[in-house]
Amino acid sequence: MGDNRFSCFLFFFFLFLASCVNGEDPYRFFTWTVTYGDIYPLGVKQQGILINGQFPGPQIECVTNDNLIISVFNNLDEPFLISWNGLQQRRNSWQDGVYGTNCPIPPGKNFTYILQAKDQIGSFFYFPSLAFHKAAGGFGGIKIFSRPRIPVPFPNPAGEHTVLAGDWFKKNHRDLKAILDTGNDMPFADGLLINGRGWNGYTFNVDQGKTYRFRISNVGLTTSFNFRIQGHKLKLIEVEGSHTLQNTYSSLDIHLGQSYSVLVTADQPVQDYYIAVSSRFTKRVLTTTAILHYSNSVRGVSGPPPGGPTTQIDSSLNQARSIRWNLTASGPRPNPQGSYHYGLVNPTRTIKLANNWNIVYGKPRYAVNGVSFVPADTPLKLADYYKIPGVFNLGSIPDKHPGDGRCDLKTSVMAADFRAYVEIVFEDWTDTVQSWHIDGYSFFVVGMGQGPWSPASRQSYNLRDTVARSTTQVYPNSWTAIYMALDNVGMWNIRSENWDRQYLGQQFYLRVYSPSNSWRDEYPIPKNALLCGRAAGRKTRPL
Repeated sequence: MGDNRFSCFLFFFFLFLASCVNGEDPYRFFTWTVTYGDIYPLGVKQQGILINGQFPGPQIECVTNDNLIISVFNNLDEPFLISWNGLQQRRNSWQDGVYGTNCPIPPGKNFTYILQAKDQIGSFFYFPSLAFHKAAGGFGGIKIFSRPRIPVPFPNPAGEHTVLAGDWFKKNHRDLKAILDTGNDMPFADGLLINGRGWNGYTFNVDQGKTYRFRISNVGLTTSFNFRIQGHKLKLIEVEGSHTLQNTYSSLDIHLGQSYSVLVTADQPVQDYYIAVSSRFTKRVLTTTAILHYSNSVRGVSGPPPGGPTTQIDSSLNQARSIRWNLTASGPRPNPQGSYHYGLVNPTRTIKLANNWNIVYGKPRYAVNGVSFVPADTPLKLADYYKIPGVFNLGSIPDKHPGDGRCDLKTSVMAADFRAYVEIVFEDWTDTVQSWHIDGYSFFVVGMGQGPWSPASRQSYNLRDTVARSTTQVYPNSWTAIYMALDNVGMWNIRSENWDRQYLGQQFYLRVYSPSNSWRDEYPIPKNALLCGRAAGRKTRPL
C-alpha cells in the first residue's frame, strides 16, 4: 500500500505542477483511510466508520472552481463508496459516488475521486452511499468559499462552526440493514447527535460581541429536526449554495439531507447557552444539546434547553415559503443571482413523482410512480457507456403515478434531454415528511402546498425569488414543485433522503443525454475508473 500511495502522490504532484504552468484552477489534495473503530455516541460502544480515525470525518474546505483530488483507501471488510451531497459534478457523473454510476471500492483497495467545485459556493456534506454505512458514520462537512474578488452579502464573520446533526441508532448498520432485509420496519431512532456527540457532548466557542457563521446539515437517516440556540437569533444567509434574503428566525426546521448557513451574534450576557436540536413530526420527540461557550464565561448553562415548535405542519410550511433568494447578491460569479430569470422560462415537460408502498413477496417495498428500484449487477453509467444490453431500460418509470397500488420491481431509469427545462412535482401520499435529493443539480423550489397538486396550483408558484437548492422536503399529504434546467449530462440519482425508503426502492436514475459526445457536454470515462459486473475487463480509455 505504501508504494501505491507514493505513486499516487507523484502522479498528482506532476498534475499540480502542470496546473500551475497552465494557470488552471488550484488543486487541493486529500488522502483518506476508511476504517472501523469504536465509538460511543449514545454511551454505548458501537462499531463506527472512521475516516483518518475521525468521527465525523475530516472537513473539506475549498474555494469556487477548486479541483479536489481525494484518494480513498478502503480498509473495511466490505465494499465502500462516498457520495457528495450537493456538490454538482458538472459534466462528471463518473465521480458521483453512488452505485448507479460507480463500482464500489473493494476491501483493501483505493480509488481517487477527481472532483471540481465548479461554479459553486456554500455548505454541503459527504456521506457513504452503499447499504447502510451512513448509519455508522463516514460523513463530514463540505465548505466552498467564494473567490476573494467576489463580494458576499454580509461582513466576514469572526469564525465558522460546522454542525452535523441527525438521528442515531444503537443498533449497528448491519443490524439495521438486516431488519429491512427481513421485511421489518425501521425502528425509531434512539437519539440525536451533534457532531458525533450526545447530550452536552460538544462545545462551540465564541467571543462576546462577535458574529459567527454556523453551517448546519441534517446527516440523519429518518428524521427532520429543529435547530435553535438559547437566547440567540439565527440570521439565515445561505441554503445549499444560494445566498438568501437575511431573514431572522428563532429556530429552523432542517429536513433530511438539507444544509443551511446562519449568522449568530454572541450578544447575550457572558455565560454558556444551550444549542438544541429536536426531532420534528415524530410521535415521541427526541432532543439533544451542545454548548455555546462564551470565551470568558465561568458560568455554565442554566435552566432547561429552549423548547422547540410543536408537530404542526403549518408553521414549518410557512417558514419554508419564507426562504427567498437574494437577487442582488453575487453567487459564485460576479453577476447577481437574480440575473437568471428562471420564472420566465417555459417548462417543456412536467414530471409528477408520487411515492407509495406495498407488500412485495411478503416484504414492504417503497416506490416512485409505482416502480420500486432494484440495483442492477452493473453500474448504470458503465452499462450506458459500454452499451451493455439488459442492464436497464429507458422508460422503465413513467412520468406520473399510475394511480393504483402497484410496486413493480425494476431498475428504473427515466430518459431526459440535455438542455430541456422541466417542471417536477413531488407528491407525498403518506403521513410522514419526505425529503428528496437530485444529484448533479440545483433546482428552484417554486411551490409547496397541502392536498393534491393540480394545474391550478401553478397560480401559487413563486416565479421571482425562490431559492435554488438540491434537496427539498414534501410535507405529508402535500406537494412540492420545482423547476430545473437539465444542463448537466450524465446518469443522476433522484432519491428519497429517508434512508430506509431509499434502500427499499424509493429512488431512480435520470439519464440526461446529449448525442454530441463532446467533452464540452460531458467528460470522458476516467482512466482510473473501477470496472465491475458486466463491465469488468473493459478498457477505460475513451471509445
